[in-house]
Amino acid sequence: MKRLNDGELERSWTVANSAMNRDRGLRGPSSDEKELGFSPLEVLHPRLDAGREAAWLDLACGNGRALREAAEGLNEGSSARPILVGVDLVATWPYLPPELRLVSYHAASLHQWRPDRTFDLVTCVHGLHYVGDKLGLIERSVGWLSAEGRLAAHLDLANLRFDDGRPMNRAVLARFRDLCLTYDRRRRLLMADGPRPIDFGWQHLGADDEAGPNATGQRSVNSYYGRA
Repeated sequence: MKRLNDGELERSWTVANSAMNRDRGLRGPSSDEKELGFSPLEVLHPRLDAGREAAWLDLACGNGRALREAAEGLNEGSSARPILVGVDLVATWPYLPPELRLVSYHAASLHQWRPDRTFDLVTCVHGLHYVGDKLGLIERSVGWLSAEGRLAAHLDLANLRFDDGRPMNRAVLARFRDLCLTYDRRRRLLMADGPRPIDFGWQHLGADDEAGPNATGQRSVNSYYGRA
């Protein structure tokens, strides 16, 4: 079993896999709405309609299509302007016309990137499958939520392993319950509402980019942990 560090993992073919859905939209057969079970606009619109600020952070945003489509929809009749931020390891987003420049993109490692504000919605649609320290990113992301913010991130528990290779499923689900995090087993979707300190109590030991396909059918990364 490999133990790649963050830099080695991000240079691997699995993380750069061109078969990943990098053109995911906001609505339709292959979209945020379908994968999450709700539309990000459902979270943002009520805030904007009330004249409040609304901010969405999309981690592993691919080419940023969902954010651009959200910008188009939110420009229609909303009195307040949303803040839409996408982060991905590789910059593949196109030129943005002036009316869509309320979207900002950052080419950065999800292991290292940190925002300078909080968000009403943080999503990571199938992006954690390619992250080494998946639990660490979840811990940080919950801290980036606004007071009424929501985190929604896909996580295949089969990709979490103890140092000796044993699955962490039961232990992780127990910690989710302890920390009041919701896990939808059918969608493999982790949800959190509101910011709070999160400490799972495990130390990331490295990642294996040869884990093979997970529930998505795509090559994925196994993350290994020991007691902190």
